[in-house]
Amino acid sequence: MEMNMSFSHGMDDEYEKFIRRMNPPRVVIDNEACKNATVIRVDSANKHGILLEVVQILTDLNLIITKAYISSDGSWFMDVFNVTDQDGNKIIDEGILDYIRKSLGPESCFTSSMRSVGVKQSMDHTAIELTGSDRPGLLSEVSAVLRHLKCNVVNAEVWTHNTCAAAVMQVTDEETGTSITDPERLSRIKTLLCNVLKGSNKSSLAKTVVPHSVTHTERRLHQMMFADRDYERTGDDVLDDRQRPNVDVVNCYDKDYSVVTIRCKDRPKLLFDTVCTFTDMDYVVFHANIDTEGPDSYQEYYIRHIDGSLVKSDAERQRVTQCLEAAIERRVSEVSALSYISEFGSMFLIFVSENCII
Repeated sequence: MEMNMSFSHGMDDEYEKFIRRMNPPRVVIDNEACKNATVIRVDSANKHGILLEVVQILTDLNLIITKAYISSDGSWFMDVFNVTDQDGNKIIDEGILDYIRKSLGPESCFTSSMRSVGVKQSMDHTAIELTGSDRPGLLSEVSAVLRHLKCNVVNAEVWTHNTCAAAVMQVTDEETGTSITDPERLSRIKTLLCNVLKGSNKSSLAKTVVPHSVTHTERRLHQMMFADRDYERTGDDVLDDRQRPNVDVVNCYDKDYSVVTIRCKDRPKLLFDTVCTFTDMDYVVFHANIDTEGPDSYQEYYIRHIDGSLVKSDAERQRVTQCLEAAIERRVSEVSALSYISEFGSMFLIFVSENCII
C-alpha cells in the first residue's frame, strides 16, 4: 500500500513538472501602475495550495499587502498584489525584487503539493513542537527543563489562545552547538517536556513532538493550534463582539460558491493567517478581493470545499467562522524568544508578550 502511494505521488510530481514546463509561471513587477504601492502580478498553472505558497513568500519578506485580487478558477492561477515595505513605501530594492522574481517565477522551487509547503531539512538544530493548556509560568518551566537537559534554545515562538498554548523551539546541544540526534536523549526530552505541559492536571492533553523536518514556523503554529481546537470558545472568553473580527459566511447558489467576508482591524500577516486557515480546513479559494488600506481590513473570498461542495450546514458555517476568528486573534498573544541572558554560566530565556515577562 505504501509503495502504491509513493508511486502515485511520483506520478503526480512528474505530471505537475510537465505542466510547469509547458506553462511556466510568469511574474511581472510594476512600480509605475500605482502611485503608492508596488504591483506584483503572478500567472501560473493552478494547483491546490499555490495561493498560500505565494502569500507566504511575500509575507516572509515582511511586505505589507494593501490590496489583492485573486482568481484561480479552472486550470490557471492569476493574482495581483499591491505591496509596500513596513514604512509604506514602494519596493525599490533590486535584491528583494530579484528574489521575488526567482521565488515566484520559472526558477522557483515550488514543491508538488501542500504536503511539503514550507518544509526544509535542518542539520544545525533540532525542532521541538509543544502543545498543551496555557497557564502562568509555563514557559519558564519549559526553559528550566531544557537547561537541565543541557539544551540551548536558539530560537522559539509561542502562541497562546483560548487557554491553548503552542510553541516551536529550535534547540542545540549545549556542548557541541549542533542538533540533537540521539534517540534516547530525544525521548527523555519529549517525556519531561510533556510532563511540564500537563502540570498538576495529569489528565490534560499535552503533546511534545520532534519532527523529522522543520516546517515554516508560523505555518506550523497555525496547524498545531487548529489541531488543538483552540477555535472552540470557552466560558472564560473575555472578547466581546466589538473586539472580535466580523466574519460572515453565506452560500451564493447562483454562482456555486460559499462567500466569506471578513472585516477586522488591519495588521501585518493578516492575509497569510486567513489563507492558512482555509488551507488547513480543506477549502479552495477560487476568487478573492482584499482591501487593507487604512486602519481596517476587508477580505472577500469565494470558496468551495476541496470535494467541490459549498458550506453544507449551520454547524459547518459556525466552525468556519470560529476558525477564522481564532486565526486572526492568535497573533494578539504571540510570544517570541527575544534574547538570552548569561548569568553564572546558565542561559535564561526571556519571553515577552504585551510587555509582560512570562
